[in-house]
Amino acid sequence: MELLSQVLLSCVFYFILTWYVKHKNQRQLVLHWPLIGVLPQLVLNMHNINVWLADVFVSLRTRTIHLKGPVFSKLEYLVTCDPENLRYVLKTNFTNFPKGPEFNEKFDVLGDGIFNADFDSWSTQREMAHSCFRSAEFRAFLADITRKIVQDKLIPLLILMASKGSSFDLQDVLSRFTFETTIAATYGRDSGYLSPEFPTNEFVEAVDNAEEAILYRFAVPAFVWKLMRWLKVGREKKYAEAWATADAFLGEFISQTREELLQGVETNTILAIYIKSPKQISDKFLRDSMLTFNLAGRDTTTVGLSWFFWLVCKNPHVEAKILEELGVVFSAKMNKAAAAGDEGNIQTRVWPWVFDEGDVKGLVYLHAAFCESLRLYPPVPLNSKGVLKEDTLPDGSVVRPGMQIILSHYAVGRMPWIWGDNCLEFKPERWIRDDGTLDLQLMSNLFAFSNGPRTCVGKQMAFTQMKLAAATLLFNFHIELVEGQSVSIKPSLVSLMNPGLMVRVKERGRGVR
Repeated sequence: MELLSQVLLSCVFYFILTWYVKHKNQRQLVLHWPLIGVLPQLVLNMHNINVWLADVFVSLRTRTIHLKGPVFSKLEYLVTCDPENLRYVLKTNFTNFPKGPEFNEKFDVLGDGIFNADFDSWSTQREMAHSCFRSAEFRAFLADITRKIVQDKLIPLLILMASKGSSFDLQDVLSRFTFETTIAATYGRDSGYLSPEFPTNEFVEAVDNAEEAILYRFAVPAFVWKLMRWLKVGREKKYAEAWATADAFLGEFISQTREELLQGVETNTILAIYIKSPKQISDKFLRDSMLTFNLAGRDTTTVGLSWFFWLVCKNPHVEAKILEELGVVFSAKMNKAAAAGDEGNIQTRVWPWVFDEGDVKGLVYLHAAFCESLRLYPPVPLNSKGVLKEDTLPDGSVVRPGMQIILSHYAVGRMPWIWGDNCLEFKPERWIRDDGTLDLQLMSNLFAFSNGPRTCVGKQMAFTQMKLAAATLLFNFHIELVEGQSVSIKPSLVSLMNPGLMVRVKERGRGVR
């Protein structure tokens, strides 16, 4: 028996060795090993999955790759960076490509929220979200609280950091800012997270742990992470703890808001608008919806702002053009105030200057700079879709039920055949036409906010928040990157900077400009 085992083991080893020797000289970065498929490469590259996929596309000069996992699993992905494929899946024939039960299983912490929903459930929730976010009352409410938090919390914190002259993690500060605005917009509460003491927050830490666990669920066969969940070990243990923390956090806010509305308190928060909806809504539905909005509001805006500042600080000529554009807006408001005899108004005279929604709305170059940073570093680098019926994508790839289609937003933004040989350069000018307007046709290749019917409902609000915060910080402070730091994309569902964004800030000057 022992001899037979040795013979069988030798045969297996010989089979794998001869297969490897046969394939090792091929120009093939994606190796499907016998029995285990591409699983080793997925696991080894999961810490840098987005860069790895982009490198594969460029090196192999292909737009789509087929990845298969172990023969005993259902792990089968079609990964694409072809914009035509993305538009087909997200827009042209999007009903054939739902999130699917496999996706919902991996994102089970989000329950039945709009991020997981398909078909009629998604349509109903989409209508509710649109009704909320498009209301003039809510948009005015969001603009007011964003400006107030920038003015009363973010600016004072940076003034303090400037006075100290020490370096700090700007991404952490921006994450605290977006969390503060998200909690205020959703629940009308002050989280206290954006303060000089840099306090910890259980909910924030729980969400971060959950996102890392979900990412690894996509890299390994389902039975692996399900076994870890059953055993309550590793990332799945942290995931379960994160779920419990989120439930407690959201449950408290929901009960408080219901009580306040019964007492006649008027508010335009997202949660209050949903509770006041004529539809009968359960606490579970509210919990799932609010958690989805919290994740979208905090993470994506944090990522958008962090990479924007990284790129602008590394390209001083871009910063100079943004400041020139902001200076025109500032001068126009000063002249208008003077003409109206309003020179005594402190907001028009005293540093720091805080821009409002109307100020940043028409800033073409600032908008182009954000489009360019979102092209290179989309907040959600990967999107996953299921397949209902067999179909053929525009590039000829055949997809079947049971497969998962992975749309690489990150790779789309870095393909030379889409953006030219300077695709890795930060060049906001590529988004501006000769007549000085934004190139709307080029926008069709920007998937930072998805595309088609499932385009992010908060897209315009996110742009407004990011531009308002960025304009105010750049106008009042000179931000310097700490030399020698190396950053990468954190292994998570969103493109957070790893380990962070270390900077120093200096005040640009006080008094009348």
